[in-house]
Amino acid sequence: MKKPNLRRQVAFWLLLPLLALLALDAWLTYQRAMSAAHVAFDRSLEYSLKSIREGTRLVNGTVEVDLPYLALEMFESNAGGKIYYLIREEGGRAVTGYPDLPMPSPRAAPESYQTSFYDASVRGEELRMSVLRLPVHDVPGAQTRVVWIMVGETIEPRQALARQILIGSLLQECLLVVLALAIVWLGVGRGLRPLHLLSAKVAARTEDDPAPLDKAGLPNEVEPLVESINQYIGRLRRMQESRRRFFTDAAHQLKTPLAIIQAESELALRETLNEPARLHLTRLNGAVRQAAKGVQQLLSLSRLDNDSSEIGMLAPLRLDKLARSATLDWSPVARARNIDLGFEHEADVEVMGNRELLAELCGNLIDNAVRYAGDGSIITVRVARVEEDPLLQVIDNGPGIAPHERDAVFERFYRSQTEQYVEGSGLGLAIVREIARVHHAQIRLGDAPGGGLVVSVRFASNVP
Repeated sequence: MKKPNLRRQVAFWLLLPLLALLALDAWLTYQRAMSAAHVAFDRSLEYSLKSIREGTRLVNGTVEVDLPYLALEMFESNAGGKIYYLIREEGGRAVTGYPDLPMPSPRAAPESYQTSFYDASVRGEELRMSVLRLPVHDVPGAQTRVVWIMVGETIEPRQALARQILIGSLLQECLLVVLALAIVWLGVGRGLRPLHLLSAKVAARTEDDPAPLDKAGLPNEVEPLVESINQYIGRLRRMQESRRRFFTDAAHQLKTPLAIIQAESELALRETLNEPARLHLTRLNGAVRQAAKGVQQLLSLSRLDNDSSEIGMLAPLRLDKLARSATLDWSPVARARNIDLGFEHEADVEVMGNRELLAELCGNLIDNAVRYAGDGSIITVRVARVEEDPLLQVIDNGPGIAPHERDAVFERFYRSQTEQYVEGSGLGLAIVREIARVHHAQIRLGDAPGGGLVVSVRFASNVP
C-alpha cells in the first residue's frame, strides 16, 4: 500500500478550495465582463438611436423617417452582430422596420427624449434592445405625434467579448494557482526539513544507543515529539536494564545450586548403585548439565543484548588460530560420538574482534553441528577470505535445516523440526547472531555440497 505524502496531501486540500474559489471568481468575472460589454455596446445602440432621431420628422400629420443606413451599417460592421430596428407611432402603426419587435415593459418604458435598455427575444434570438420615446412636431400645423424608436442587437458579440475577458482572467488566475501550489509545496518541504533531520538522527543511531535525542535547533512544534521519543527511550532503557539485571541475578542465583547438584550427582555415580538408581542419577546429571549450560547461555545473551561496550573492545586477532583452538577443544566430544571433526584454512586471516566472544561463537557453531549432525557425521571448520573479507564456516553432512526455517532458527528458544529429539535450549544460534551483530558480521545458512548445512559468518575487512 502506497504511503501518504504530507506535501501531496496539503497541496491537494489547498487545490480543492482554490478550484472552488476559481470557479466562483470565473462566474463573477463573466458577469462583470457582460456588464462591461453591455456598457460598451449600449453606447453604440444609443448612438444609432440618436442618428435615427435626427432623421425622424412629422410632415402634414404623417411621420416620415430618413433612415441613416450608413450609421446602421457602421454599427453592424463594428460589432459583428445582427441589427433589428423599428419606428412605431405610439398606439398606432409601424412606420418602418421589424414590426414584431417587442415593446418595453411599463417599468422599462423611458420618459420623453430619454433612452432605455432592456432584453428581449425575437425569432429565437436573444436581443439587447434600446428604445427612445420621441415627440415630433409639425410646426405649420402645430401637430404632435409620439414616436417609439427601437434598435436591437443580438448578444453574441457581447458574449464573445465577455468570454475573451474571462479567458484572459482565467489564464492569469490559473498561473497564480500554480504558483501558489508551488510556493506551498516548497514551503511545506522547508517546514518539514527539521523532521527530516530528526529522522536522519534517529536512523543514524545504533540499536543500543541509550542517549536521548538532542532538541537543539528544532522548532517549538517538534520539541513535544522529541520529548515523547526521549521518554520512550528512557522507559525502554530502564526496561532493558531491569531485564538484564533479572537475567544476571537469576543466572548467578542458579549457578551455585546447579553446580552443587551436578557435583553431588557425579560423586553418587561413582558409588556402587543398583541399575534403576544409576539410571535416574545419570538422567539427573544430564538434566543438570543442560540447565547449567542454559544458564550460561542466558548470561551471554543478557550481556550481548545492550552492552555497547563490547564494540569498543574489538582488537586485531587471528581468526584462523582462534577457530583451530575451538576445534581442538571440541575434538574429545567429537571422538566420543565418532564424528570426524576437521579444520581447514587457506592463509593467515585477521579480524577486528573480541577474543572471548568469537571463541564462544565458534564453540556454539561446533556444538550445534555436533548435536544435530549426529553420530558418525563429518564436520569441517573452515577459515578463508572472500573478496578480502574474512570468512568463518562450519560445514556438516547432517540433515540440514529447511529453507523456510533458516530465519526462524536464530530466534530464541526456537527448535526446528530436525531438533525435536536433540537436547538443546534453542539459544545457541541466537547467541551466534548477537555476537555477529557486535562484530558487524553477516551470518547466512546454506546447503552443503552432497547434503548438510553450511553456516557462514562473513566479517568486514577491517584489517588489511
